[in-house]
Amino acid sequence: MAIHVNKRGVRVLGVAESFVKTEPKSRLAGVVMRRDIRIDGFGLAEITVGGDDATEGILEILEELDRRDINALLLNGSVISWFNVVDLDLLHQETALPVISLTYQESEGIEGHIRRHFFRPEGKIDRYRRLGPREAVRLKTGFVVYVRSLGATAEETKGLLNSFTLEGKVPEPLRVARLLARRVLRREAGATESDIEEG
Repeated sequence: MAIHVNKRGVRVLGVAESFVKTEPKSRLAGVVMRRDIRIDGFGLAEITVGGDDATEGILEILEELDRRDINALLLNGSVISWFNVVDLDLLHQETALPVISLTYQESEGIEGHIRRHFFRPEGKIDRYRRLGPREAVRLKTGFVVYVRSLGATAEETKGLLNSFTLEGKVPEPLRVARLLARRVLRREAGATESDIEEG
């Protein structure tokens, strides 16, 4: 299904997280936003720091929202909450929605980090390898982001990101979801700004 990026009513669900390494749970926040930058809903979930339940957390947010008008999923990274790897293929299959995951810096990969930090790293490494390569996309703001996209063409992906990015490199649904996740974590876990990590 094509994403009509120029339609005012296009809606995306932006998902971001915040966590503290010493806390067992990370807070996921999802923000539904229309192309005209109106917030149209939000959801929350918890996943395990260093765990393997990131995909389930995102699906939980979608189930809680119970929306049929979301046109695409926009994720603030595919490896979140300290090496909790999102299964982008499963997410795309389960939702039948385009899934666009983006990060903001070049990277040579994280397999070495996974091996150093986990006693049995094979499952995480397998999920990480299945993510595939990232593609560099230059936004209308002049900034470059690194994207994995399922169910959307390169042109649709770039158009969608440009539609939701007002300045800098972070699209508004992700910027707001990050703020919400941080606030929830501070409130529920008593975390300070210096404790909180993202991605």
